[in-house]
Amino acid sequence: MDLLEIIYEMIDLRSFSNLWYWISLAVMWSSASHWILGVPYDMVYRARRRGGQAERDLEDITRVNVNRMLYIAEVSGPWIVALACFVLSALATLGFVYLMEIAQAVFLLAFPMSVVGLISFFTARRIAREQAAGEDLRRRLAFCRLYIQFVGTVSILVTAFWGMYQNLAIGAL
Repeated sequence: MDLLEIIYEMIDLRSFSNLWYWISLAVMWSSASHWILGVPYDMVYRARRRGGQAERDLEDITRVNVNRMLYIAEVSGPWIVALACFVLSALATLGFVYLMEIAQAVFLLAFPMSVVGLISFFTARRIAREQAAGEDLRRRLAFCRLYIQFVGTVSILVTAFWGMYQNLAIGAL
């Protein structure tokens, strides 16, 4: 065996039978459920337990991230939506019509994250509209996290079943 064959056997380039794909899926959803609107969720716990300065810190960082998200949506929102729709439809077509496994794998990562982006945007807009603070802000962030975790659970379940189906159908193992 030459060096390229050894490397190819060690690093399987098929998506659903590749350990790195599953590690990236786990890291992506772990990060998505920890960083709610760009705010680490442990700050919500700390603000609930300690109050005072921790509460003000949570309100400040949330206000900064909400304003940033809403500004980006106002300035370039339609372009972001158009680009995301184009990329997602191209991935879906390449993956599920032309049966490209890498496009299926990327679509199963990207589509649920676009749903998370929508959840985050609507939560940010509601926080800004209501000028949420204190307990109301913590509740909004908690519900946003709950919705994101629900999307993540469904996404992991669908991805796992589709990946198992692909591996059994193709016979990668």
